[in-house]
Amino acid sequence: MSAAYATFGLVPAFRAGGVLPDGGYQIHRDFTDFVVDGKPLLYRFPDLDAVTPLASDVPPEVLAAQVRGLLLEGEPALPGGRFVVYGCPECADLACGALTAVVERDGRDVVWRDFAWQDGERAEPERDGYGGTGPFRFRGPAYRAALTALLDRPDAAPAPRPHVLVIGPRAGVPARLAAALRGTGIGADVTPEVDDVPAAELRRYDAVLYAPGVPEAQRVAVHAAFARSGVSAAHVDALAPIVPLLVAQTEQALDRAPLRPRRITTLTADRHTAVLDVATPCRVRLLAYRRDRLHRVHVRELLDEVLPPGSHHLPLDPRAVRGNAYVVARTTGTVLTAPVAP
Repeated sequence: MSAAYATFGLVPAFRAGGVLPDGGYQIHRDFTDFVVDGKPLLYRFPDLDAVTPLASDVPPEVLAAQVRGLLLEGEPALPGGRFVVYGCPECADLACGALTAVVERDGRDVVWRDFAWQDGERAEPERDGYGGTGPFRFRGPAYRAALTALLDRPDAAPAPRPHVLVIGPRAGVPARLAAALRGTGIGADVTPEVDDVPAAELRRYDAVLYAPGVPEAQRVAVHAAFARSGVSAAHVDALAPIVPLLVAQTEQALDRAPLRPRRITTLTADRHTAVLDVATPCRVRLLAYRRDRLHRVHVRELLDEVLPPGSHHLPLDPRAVRGNAYVVARTTGTVLTAPVAP
């Protein structure tokens, strides 16, 4: 089999959770993505909302089994020598559909080929294949070294899920926000202040979100308490008392890894146009949120399509963003929020 060599690596990644327009939840998942020729493999599938089997919240023995499968130390998980490369982020059930590929040895090399979408026991590459992707030939030693690095901590517990501290009263919007975050798989606690919280407990939190109406003096006190504890949590001021918007803000704040590539990089909006900078082709959903004079929340889907790289000026319906409005752009691995300028 002839194919040019490709480089193989791994990179931390995540699939952002959120509150869906129908009130349901989209689960937050942290995982390890495959990197082929310096680019996350997931980025070669612009419309895919999926995660690898190398999730950070699975028991060590499950992760080890997945790694050893990709190392070809056991039988293929699926007929035809196929393995799941990306699966459903909600349940990992093959019935929901998964991207699979043949993984095989060719001498000392390892080859990934015949990528296809599969939702049953057998794949149909002729019908559901990704003909423009692969095959990829990896040098065996480098491939094995990257994967076995994940097995260096076989006795370690699963990585803890992200944890957020909401500053504000224990009822109302803060309580609803904490419940929504828990629904997406993010740990959340609510407190009006942290003066008596031990430093060890503060170190649990990856982000702090200040609910609407929290006085400035209280914010300063919380910042100081975290600084004394040596905690580098992200601090976020709520844009508005709209729970799905605050969940999106929290996801954006949790995305702090400096080396993590972003598929969408900037988002701004006014009453007529949203400007979105896209780094790699990806499916982008753009939502608008606003509260009317009776404090009712309105949500409008403005866009749901695959965008090519570049700066996109997207026309908006002024009726969808009148008053105090906000936009949220999301794709796999990135969530951005922005107020709508007058």
